[in-house]
Amino acid sequence: MLDLAIKGATLVTDEDVYAADLGVEGDRIAAIARPGALPPAASEIAADGCYLLPGAIDIHFHVRAPGHPQRGTFVTETQAAAAGGVTTILEMPISVPGCARRDILISRRNLGEAQSYVNFGLYGAPGLLDRDEVLGMAEEGACGFKVFTHAAPKGREDEFLGICIDQEDQIYRALELIKETGRLVSFHAENERLIQLFEGRMKATGRTDPAAFVASRPPVVEAMSVAQLAVMCRDVNTHVHIAHVSCAAALDALMTAQAAGLPMTGETCPHYLLFTAADMDRLGPFAMIKPPLRTAADQEALWQGLFSGALLAITTDHSPFTLEEKERGLDNIWTAAIGSPGVEALVPFVLSEALGGRMSLPWAVRLIAAQPARLFDLYPERGTLQVGSIADLLVYAPGPEGTIDNSRWFSKAKAIDRLYHGRPVRGGVRATIVNGKVVYRDGQITGEPGDGRFVRPTP
Repeated sequence: MLDLAIKGATLVTDEDVYAADLGVEGDRIAAIARPGALPPAASEIAADGCYLLPGAIDIHFHVRAPGHPQRGTFVTETQAAAAGGVTTILEMPISVPGCARRDILISRRNLGEAQSYVNFGLYGAPGLLDRDEVLGMAEEGACGFKVFTHAAPKGREDEFLGICIDQEDQIYRALELIKETGRLVSFHAENERLIQLFEGRMKATGRTDPAAFVASRPPVVEAMSVAQLAVMCRDVNTHVHIAHVSCAAALDALMTAQAAGLPMTGETCPHYLLFTAADMDRLGPFAMIKPPLRTAADQEALWQGLFSGALLAITTDHSPFTLEEKERGLDNIWTAAIGSPGVEALVPFVLSEALGGRMSLPWAVRLIAAQPARLFDLYPERGTLQVGSIADLLVYAPGPEGTIDNSRWFSKAKAIDRLYHGRPVRGGVRATIVNGKVVYRDGQITGEPGDGRFVRPTP
């Protein structure tokens, strides 16, 4: 007897769309059969009229644990992921302290294994430039490494231990060390010297309005950093991944590197595909994201980058903060926390775009599941619907057009969402299955802390 049967759904993979029933035994997909042909099951989800997809994999995520539980915890933010149809998150190393040593990664892994409702991976930070620590974090299962190419935000230096490297010689050395691990390194690519130039100019005028923040980080700040990384990548031959590409100029630099055969990949985020710098006038600090929101022309370039394969994933950069940390920027934009939550909006946004005709459903699965899994060597254990694969699944009810309601979100940071609340979407997540267990169904969390597992790249 099967443990779980999902019947009546239309299955969607990164290659195909077809009607079938799917059976789960333990934590694995045990059967995919024509409708009505599955053997009996202990429990069942009637998914008539719904799509069944691989669970989404959010490769750029911030929990904030353990250092800032007032912002978010593994419990709250992985509940949010489950409610959003995300079955695996890859957690960035920003915490207190930053995840720059083997012992810190082990401690964070233990915390996640005790508290997480969905699967999770952990990035390490290489900035101590200690070979034993970099190799040690890889041995403990780090999914990759993360580097900011600008200085740590003032007042948050402890959170960014080993993460910010703004000297070219040190970035080069980090690339050498990471190459030994076989892992990729994800870069927040913004050039520190240009930030100092443009931000200094803005602050010298006395401006504190939202548009001043956008002007302090023009596209050249991002593009220059990507171009510098490409030069070093050519020399060291380490897999360089560009996080949250926001503009055409940075994308052009990335595609030039790719055309030269360099091992460079990239991602973008829903906020860059939905909003522009003009929204800063309306939303102020609640739309303050780094890199900043750009133009409609940049949006179109990013969409084309996703369709061409230059950008492999849509990911959230889910960044919980407190309402107080955001509201302090209402009078002075420079004092606001930078970032916004969004994991509960990812799947509804991407699938709504597919249902609206911008892309096919298989292409949507590529961007939120299959390609993220391949990028981090998790495929075919995850990111696909195959017999034998882990049963990380998402049931999506397409339904009529509605709107996102953040009052129903589970994220501890839902109060700071001003981007997605009220956005039109077509349907929503009906159920999320993690490792064969239903952890979210019909608006309710049904899982428990510890249902999620620590995931590591396949050797």
